[in-house]
Amino acid sequence: MSLARRGGLQAMAALALAAAAPALRAAPGGLPSAADGDSSPAWDALRARLFGERTMAVQEAVQLVVPRRAAYGASVPVKIVPAFAQTPACWVKRLTLVVDHNPSPLAAVLELTPALGFAEFETRLRVDQYSHVRVVAELSDGTLHTDSRYVKTSGGCSAPPNRDAPERIGSTLVRLLEPARRGVAGAAEVTVLHPNDTGFELDQRTLLYIPPHFVRSLALRWAGAPLFDAELDFSVSENPSWRFRFVPQGPGELRAEVVDTHDARFVGRLAVEPAA
Repeated sequence: MSLARRGGLQAMAALALAAAAPALRAAPGGLPSAADGDSSPAWDALRARLFGERTMAVQEAVQLVVPRRAAYGASVPVKIVPAFAQTPACWVKRLTLVVDHNPSPLAAVLELTPALGFAEFETRLRVDQYSHVRVVAELSDGTLHTDSRYVKTSGGCSAPPNRDAPERIGSTLVRLLEPARRGVAGAAEVTVLHPNDTGFELDQRTLLYIPPHFVRSLALRWAGAPLFDAELDFSVSENPSWRFRFVPQGPGELRAEVVDTHDARFVGRLAVEPAA
């Protein structure tokens, strides 16, 4: 083949790729389109069902921190970062976490109060295949704010859980992550020992699917007053854990109330004596 002809074919190929690029980028919610702000058919349908035609501001009141690649799809760390503190004048009253391409994309809905101090949370999610992870924050004034990250991982909903200590299922631990100070937002964490079975995991001994069994609600109280209430699904990882911030104004008890899909109820408690 002559050099001139070879050069002509290379030029034609380059033009063809350039012409195809817009179509490739337009593929919603999947490869090769992986921009954080992309949509997907799953998200479009869920958004319409949950929020109708309401507009959403992007990254104005909330941001999402998620790794671009996760080595283990059954435990992907997720952090929700608000742009401002919770105050009676303006606060985040609801957070919705979504994993577009999970069998159950609606992972969690959290109802919040100003007593949290900050609407900042850390947890771990299951991600079943390459997908966008999204958060939608609804403020006390009714406005919606959103952020998303495209995550490359797979297998999160079919990875079998650890079953070394089934007798401890439901054990609920509440702990402080830093010393409590009166009137200052401090970090705390609640963890529930629970397999959070998805129904898509295969029992390696029986070769039968493990029935779904997961934590479906979590309520956090400080000195009897609500901090947040969470409705959860199996898209939250095994041994679900939530880090949060609250403002102790005096001595009291942090109390976590947990209910799973078998209607089993569990409680975790921690007495807190904040320093002045």
